[in-house]
Amino acid sequence: MPIQIPNDLPAAGTLQQENIFVMTQHRATTQDIRPLEIVLLNLMPTKITTETQLTRLLGNTPLQVKLELMHTTSHQAKNVSQEHLLTFYKSFDELKDRKFDGMVITGAPVEQMPFEEVDYWDELCEIMEWSKTHVHSTFHICWGAQAGLYYHYGIQKHDLPQKLFGVYPHKADYKRAILLRGFDDTFYVPHSRHTTVLREDIEKVPGLKILASSEEAGVYAVMNKAGHQIFVTGHAEYDPLTLETEYLRDKNLGKPISVPANYYPGDDEARDPIVRWRGHANLLFSNWLNYFVYQTTPYDIMSIGQEKEN
Repeated sequence: MPIQIPNDLPAAGTLQQENIFVMTQHRATTQDIRPLEIVLLNLMPTKITTETQLTRLLGNTPLQVKLELMHTTSHQAKNVSQEHLLTFYKSFDELKDRKFDGMVITGAPVEQMPFEEVDYWDELCEIMEWSKTHVHSTFHICWGAQAGLYYHYGIQKHDLPQKLFGVYPHKADYKRAILLRGFDDTFYVPHSRHTTVLREDIEKVPGLKILASSEEAGVYAVMNKAGHQIFVTGHAEYDPLTLETEYLRDKNLGKPISVPANYYPGDDEARDPIVRWRGHANLLFSNWLNYFVYQTTPYDIMSIGQEKEN
């Protein structure tokens, strides 16, 4: 089944070339089916790139997904045109009276700032509080995961001695985790961050369970008891060249940056990167949509929130 996206969204052309079934709003209105209503809160400055990456994964399932794009109004985006935002994105005020089967909160390049100093923090807190009663399951990514763990559970992030940058092997801590169904014993995930959350802090919270982690990258996947809140510290959605783009950008600016770990064969940046996370990225998002959204969300979308436990 397809993912339903706004007419003329730039991601549509890319996804169609990749043989991912995309359905425009016009076509979807002729089908007698209730699609999953998913809202993407895109906090990344490279909005078109991020929306394409996540739309690719959300669209690669047998389920019909209707995607809404949300942006914060308390922060002025500098890397995307105002026309793009006005055409394809809605503000929280425009969406807060609706309910959604699922929500994705992306990462953001603000991880070294205290949460309260981020200019849209108050708005993000309002959105995360709203998600508890208006979204069936929320999927937090990287800084979004750190922000969610801090807001909902008071778990602090901690600075790393150096940037965690590369593609790292992970293992399941909880082998029966449905979110990881079909995963290999060892699976790889890209990371790009300066901060982390600590296992011991998460283990102190009775309602949270660590699903997967890495010896090098630390805790990877965490969820609360019912799967209404899921926190993933890496970037499974990354394209093959996302890490390379970031590496070359910082290198050309003279910033301290290491070659991404486990990325180039022999750490030789002249060679093509090895992509070893794509299959598990698709499994991760299809498992979330299937088991934590589709199979448990109420058919009457307006009853979402009545079944919640934190």
